[in-house]
Amino acid sequence: MTIPAPASPQAVAALIDHTILKADATQADVARLCEEAVAHSFASVCVNPVFTLQVAAALRNSTVRTCVVVGFPLGANLTATKVAETQSALAQGATEIDTVIQVGVLKSNLDAVFSADIAAVCAACHSASAICKVIIETCLLSEEEKVRATRLAVAAGADFVKTSTGFGTYGATFDDVALLRTVVGPYLGVKASGGIKNLDTLLKMVEAGATRIGTSSGVKIAQEAQARFAH
Repeated sequence: MTIPAPASPQAVAALIDHTILKADATQADVARLCEEAVAHSFASVCVNPVFTLQVAAALRNSTVRTCVVVGFPLGANLTATKVAETQSALAQGATEIDTVIQVGVLKSNLDAVFSADIAAVCAACHSASAICKVIIETCLLSEEEKVRATRLAVAAGADFVKTSTGFGTYGATFDDVALLRTVVGPYLGVKASGGIKNLDTLLKMVEAGATRIGTSSGVKIAQEAQARFAH
């Protein structure tokens, strides 16, 4: 699948999940992130669950969506915990959920258990008309495991598959994005996340098949896009 290359600052901004997931993020940090996201019309602001209410309130009168991570960053929670976390975030105003797979379950070849975990979170999202992105954490997986995890996530109802938490040994790679795109086909989303710090890298991720970009460098990338595309 060929994803059209963004050719305007607005098109670049619309790809970006403006992200702050570090443990020491403060309310002031999150407030600044929301202001930046509204100013640039980013796709979403992506935060840990504790900031859901703050972000949803800050973004209420904008087109920017509230994205909340679940089972983050290890994914090793019980499914019931992930579902409860999802439902709480949705009740507080989240419109997108990024959930981490149970990596060890996948590696144990417990595909039915693995699928049920994803399906339960996706069902909770879809009952509230929210988007569910499934974080594969590609840095921990073999190529066979990446393919199997992605196929199972798609079958379980994922709207997107996502490369990385950004907390693993490495983040998104062009090869992993291309692999995920090949597996999901032309219609599902692929989110590249982790280590995307400039416009050139974003454009290469889109060329590889990404339709959403998770980054904490959204403002820098938006400024580069303004300089490159503005006429």
